[in-house]
Amino acid sequence: MGALPVGAADVAPTCVRCRTELAPALLSCPACHTLVHADTLKELAATAQRLTLDGKLEEARSTWYRTLELLPTSSKQAVTIRSRVDDLTRRINGDSPAAASPTEPTSWWKQGAVAAVAVLLFSLGKLKFLLLGLTKLKTFVSMFAFFGFYWSQFGWPLAAGLVVSLYIHEMGHVHMLRRLGIDAGAPLFIPGVGAFVMLKQHVTDALTDAKIGLAGPVWGLGAGIAAYGVFRITGAPIWAAIAQLTGFLNLFNLIPIWQLDGSRGFHALTTVQRWAAVAAIAVTFLITGQKLLVIVGAVAAFRAFQRNEGESHPRVLAAFVGLTLTHALLSAIPMIP
Repeated sequence: MGALPVGAADVAPTCVRCRTELAPALLSCPACHTLVHADTLKELAATAQRLTLDGKLEEARSTWYRTLELLPTSSKQAVTIRSRVDDLTRRINGDSPAAASPTEPTSWWKQGAVAAVAVLLFSLGKLKFLLLGLTKLKTFVSMFAFFGFYWSQFGWPLAAGLVVSLYIHEMGHVHMLRRLGIDAGAPLFIPGVGAFVMLKQHVTDALTDAKIGLAGPVWGLGAGIAAYGVFRITGAPIWAAIAQLTGFLNLFNLIPIWQLDGSRGFHALTTVQRWAAVAAIAVTFLITGQKLLVIVGAVAAFRAFQRNEGESHPRVLAAFVGLTLTHALLSAIPMIP
């Protein structure tokens, strides 16, 4: 057996999940089957995918080989990666049409188009409404500019996933506003910042404000789950990255500060309910390890100390806690199926 990659020698003496003692040569926990080198495997998988997208096929194959050295040979992950190595080998040797550069963009376009449609179909009953939002010129033009900005930074697949995810999130707000009979503009995208919906009238009722604010993360969750479903079907790490990014962005919006969605939800909670939310955020952090929850929890605790509490709305509390947990889990999903 060859030398292990850098970091492979730093084997934890106990399993990070169940604390079972591990022999130095083990690659997975014999009790709970947790992979010993899970963090290193995530980094290698992300690197291999990026190299593949950049056309550096031999480097990508070499990186996938390194992951195999850190996986039990009979594991499902090892089988999946060996398949990817075989596919890269065929492309490198010119045995697959995908290896020819003229057809590479077409292949990616087809895959991206299918995945984008799958994300949009996360709610068949709302598809017509989602498409209706694209008929607004300001929305379409600002979305295109937003897409172009992030395409130049991260490539078109991740940029497209980010745009679709944010669009669905904002249309969640629009849908709720229409249900409540409140006039508002179409979603607008600002490159480097995000997207927003401008209300044309002031909302004074705390419960109404909470419904508007939390509708975005609810619809965003649907988009994230759809992207994760595409990842589970195709095994393409780019869709895991889109699902993670969707979860992270929606979790960021749940910070109860300023005009963010979480702040609108907190308006409707009593002091006791706010502290209950803080406790739930702490438990979620212990479960997921998502560091953004430290900020969410700290701001929530600060809000709990304030005296401008709302009336008791248990459903708003349940929605806030549920969205925090699910988006934290989504943002922490592994890159290897």
